[in-house]
Amino acid sequence: MTVVTRFAPSPTGFLHIGSARTALFNYLFARKNNGKFLLRIEDTDKERSTQEAMQAILESLKWLGLDYDDEVVYQSAREARHQEVAYSLVEAGKAYFCFSSQEEIAALRAEAMAKKQHFIFNSPWRNADVAQYPTGVKPVVRLKAPREGVTVVKDLLQGDVVIQNCQLDDMVMLRSDGSPTYMLAVVVDDQDMGITHIIRGDDHLSNAHRQQILYEALGYKVPAMVHIPLIHGPDGAKLSKRHGALGTESYKEMGYLPEALCNYLLRLGWSHGDDEIISRDQAIKWFSIEGLGKSAARLDFDRMKNLNAHYLRQKNDSELAEIVINIIEEDHAISNVSKGNILKAMASLKPRAELLVDLKQMALMYVVDFPLSITAEARQIILNTDENLLMQVRETLTSLGNFSKDVIQEKLKELAELANMKLGELMHFIRAFIAGDVKSPSVFEMIEILGLEHSLNRLKK
Repeated sequence: MTVVTRFAPSPTGFLHIGSARTALFNYLFARKNNGKFLLRIEDTDKERSTQEAMQAILESLKWLGLDYDDEVVYQSAREARHQEVAYSLVEAGKAYFCFSSQEEIAALRAEAMAKKQHFIFNSPWRNADVAQYPTGVKPVVRLKAPREGVTVVKDLLQGDVVIQNCQLDDMVMLRSDGSPTYMLAVVVDDQDMGITHIIRGDDHLSNAHRQQILYEALGYKVPAMVHIPLIHGPDGAKLSKRHGALGTESYKEMGYLPEALCNYLLRLGWSHGDDEIISRDQAIKWFSIEGLGKSAARLDFDRMKNLNAHYLRQKNDSELAEIVINIIEEDHAISNVSKGNILKAMASLKPRAELLVDLKQMALMYVVDFPLSITAEARQIILNTDENLLMQVRETLTSLGNFSKDVIQEKLKELAELANMKLGELMHFIRAFIAGDVKSPSVFEMIEILGLEHSLNRLKK
């Protein structure tokens, strides 16, 4: 048997961080078993589905490196197939046309609630004769669910999940306008796509029993099911906007590397001993259902940042410089001189950053194509700097034959002694001019990388 998994998002918004983890688990399980990882866009909600959301999902998957096999399946294009299956069940006596109106059902529900009774709609049309069908009324198609016994979902993570069939109603498969419901479309599409394993959030566990009944009514083999606990916020509550970013693209904008985010999501509900840093190749080799946890995982933003910092430090300087330059050039084109400066500085910059946005901000100190951004603290230092001392710094740098950071440090130390200052005091104001901030990488290295001309340009009030 070839393992086939799927990721089936709805294009009604961004790719949720929890959905990204679901996609990752499906991807890894398929790759581990030399199977297929398929993508299905569940766009049957025509009012809420948008092209922008669909594109955002595709771009997020590409950014995360979760490459799917075969062509994307769009659920909306399969409506005729869904209808065909529903009508075949009617013909087989396993489904029926129901003419009860929403108003009638609502009245029965209200009556049950008034009596504090659990409401299950038992349609009067379940076994009605065709001769009784009203004219001019468009019916829905309902599945004849079993009324007795139990349905057992054999979940590979949760174990056997049992529900009494008397607690389930006859679910609607086709609406009165002929459009398929989610429950029907999912089962038919999973069958036609050859899905062998369904790995999804445990918020879908309530759907699993109904879907299993439909699988059995159609004579389909039920895929293996794995319902994983959802991701919670740091406070243990269900993840919501108040906890921060929910969309995958937000983490990209915040400066996370895709490999760091994938590593973090992998460890959020799955483990392999005490391993924390796990490469993509290792993840594919090690991933298993047995490694999944049964409890909800909590987001830890500090841990996420620390993991990202690790991946930044491990990244090749030239590759990282290219990433940062591309981010900068989203706003401003920069010269080859500035790009060269950023590459030279990268080895010193990356240990100081946790996120790409941090790295970008520091890299801007090496851009010579537009005025340096100066913080309020640095501006105050610049305004109060002695002009004579500033001139001596300029003269010292101009006189250097060897413009290396070691020589620059040695000569500026000599100047500090002549001025009866500690080197740290002298560098405090030089840093404000050169970096535009009170914090920066080594100023000696910055001056060396910027070169004499650009360094002198900055050492002016």
